[in-house]
Amino acid sequence: MDSTPLPPQWAFFHAILRHLATKPDGDVQEQVHEAVPDLLQLSEAQRTERLPNMPHHLRYRYRSGWGLSMLKSAGYLDSPARGVWRITQRGRDLLALHPEGFTEEIGRQIVQQSRNTGPTPGGIDDSTPQSLLSAAQQTPDERIETAIKEIHQQVARELLDKISAAPPTFFEQLVLELLHALGYGASEEDLERVGHAGDGGIDGVISLDRLGFERVYIQAKRWQGSVGRPEVQAFYGALAGRRARKGVFITTSSFTREARDFASQVADNIVLIDGPRLTSLMIEHGVGVTHYRVLRLPRVDGDYFEGD
Repeated sequence: MDSTPLPPQWAFFHAILRHLATKPDGDVQEQVHEAVPDLLQLSEAQRTERLPNMPHHLRYRYRSGWGLSMLKSAGYLDSPARGVWRITQRGRDLLALHPEGFTEEIGRQIVQQSRNTGPTPGGIDDSTPQSLLSAAQQTPDERIETAIKEIHQQVARELLDKISAAPPTFFEQLVLELLHALGYGASEEDLERVGHAGDGGIDGVISLDRLGFERVYIQAKRWQGSVGRPEVQAFYGALAGRRARKGVFITTSSFTREARDFASQVADNIVLIDGPRLTSLMIEHGVGVTHYRVLRLPRVDGDYFEGD
């Protein structure tokens, strides 16, 4: 057993909100990480403990980083500027209701709201703990599946944050590398970044054959709002201007229903990839992520015991 167990995750939630409640304009992530150990009165051993599978990461910083992400997804924090975290009025209200700390049930509900990628109306409801499936009610396999899903959601949010903070040219190159990882293009030499003024709405090109007879044209947009039909239609026009037969439109946000309806009308020409699908593909194919642990789960081999 760990000789220096850290406080539970809901204690980190409370500490983060307490710190940011004193910072009306918000605070940068590093300052939040620095404040949490003092607020939780961590020992020196707890402050220096590292993750066994990621020895460069301090365990408490991993928990506080996880807490920031979940509190933001649940609506208790926001990011007024790049790299800045700020408590929302919803977060202040929750802190005012529980000034001395959160219970395990409150922590579970914050996690649940985070998994739903947004707050639920009315905030946390202490009167409905039955709405959450506790770990004790799940089988071991179900608990593993839940944990993996939660990790994927967390990594997906971090990927979108990283992409938003990177230069536009980085995103264009990332998209090309992702499509190459998906099997498009025989080698990296078949990837060409085009994006510049006067590019006609084309940010990259991938040759599907060595001679370049078959090409996929790409547009990559880092948008905050949804991409509408006019943008997709303009991309279709850019493809037509190049006599191109295949195009991939990738965005970090989403597409409106009208945009998707238009793309479905020209389904042989355009594929739309939104933020969730983008991050899912990145995780699946290891673009911008590393897989640091492989699980080997044992089970009894019935055939072994039922042999002749």
